[in-house]
Amino acid sequence: MDEIMYSVPGMSCGHCEQAVKAGVGSVSGVADVQVDLATKRVRIRGVQLDHRALRTAIDEAGYDVAEASAI
Repeated sequence: MDEIMYSVPGMSCGHCEQAVKAGVGSVSGVADVQVDLATKRVRIRGVQLDHRALRTAIDEAGYDVAEASAI
């Protein structure tokens, strides 16, 4: 299983968390999405994760992605 972490600095509340989880969770291959509001990071686990689709989902939820890293 692949794991990717994104920094999403605009997240600040439970609504932000739910919006990002819903958007990213709908992307094909995603098995789990964890949001840490304190660190502004989103951890995504799944199979054959598509960076472009994940970044687009976060963007469509209304947030910018500052960085990404494979874990």
